[in-house]
Amino acid sequence: LAMNPIQRPEMYIIGAQPVCSQLPGLSPGQRKLCQLYQEHMVFIGEGARSAIKECQYQFRQRRWNCSTVDNTSVFGRVMKIGSRETAFTYAVSAAGVVNAISRACREGELSSCGCSRTARPKDLPRDWLWGGCGDNVEYGYRFAKEFVDAKEREKNYVRGSEEQARMLMNLQNNEAGRRAVYKLADVACKCHGVSGSCSLKTCWLQLADFRKVGDALKEKYDSAAAMRISRKGKLELVNNRFNMPTQEDLVYVDPSPDYCLRNETTGSLGTQGRLCNKTSEGMDGCELMCCGRGYDQFKSVQVERCHCKFHWCCYVKCKKCTEIVDQYVCK
Repeated sequence: LAMNPIQRPEMYIIGAQPVCSQLPGLSPGQRKLCQLYQEHMVFIGEGARSAIKECQYQFRQRRWNCSTVDNTSVFGRVMKIGSRETAFTYAVSAAGVVNAISRACREGELSSCGCSRTARPKDLPRDWLWGGCGDNVEYGYRFAKEFVDAKEREKNYVRGSEEQARMLMNLQNNEAGRRAVYKLADVACKCHGVSGSCSLKTCWLQLADFRKVGDALKEKYDSAAAMRISRKGKLELVNNRFNMPTQEDLVYVDPSPDYCLRNETTGSLGTQGRLCNKTSEGMDGCELMCCGRGYDQFKSVQVERCHCKFHWCCYVKCKKCTEIVDQYVCK
């Protein structure tokens, strides 16, 4: 999807077959949905890319900085262990798909959906109009559930096996990601009236900024629940003192590695060569980021805008200041 069509002329052969059969990482069920909803695929790709970007933003100061999510393919390289980081990856990817499809509906990009048909909120003032063209989060949610979960649902594992535990974990985290988008969508309004007097308002349903979704899922990551599979083939808490997770919570079945050293099996790239903050005592500090291996110091030149002045009317003029700063990288 991310490729230049000129380099891949076969992608433009009439009919859906070629595009769908050449996408890496699709399960048979997803391939069928791809053939039925070919125009959706571009937006699924967009959603996946925005999810990777958000994941890398949320974990930019951690040992694991989401770099195990492969940037070259929209569907990403799935992590092999069922850790808390994997849980976040699944949730944010599912959320990205809901987000992109819901918006594409509103913008008239898809023939199978249009503006949101959500009922008028009960607490909206009577004289405000309801029914501007809203983001179709209901359709986005339903389509993402169908498409993203297809990969897990078509697997048939032995009840109580580790594979079944991982499948149930993925389904739970996909749902938590979709619900985060659904829950954070809110009413937006626009004023009408003489010279913006706001005597009349039109309102519609609008998706939250994706950063808000990322922040909410990061909180869920911090409080994710450790689970194991029961003989009956259901996920149960490892520690019964905690509450059972709801459908909005993240769950994991394997402990996280420390992500200090490169390890292909766990999907860890290690922290060698990562920038760290010498003065911080948090995860971005050199002590924790470098896992006690120490760090190297180097000087770098930073160019910034400075001495900015506002000129009447209407522009700002700045100078460029260069500064030599100390930076630190993990050994």
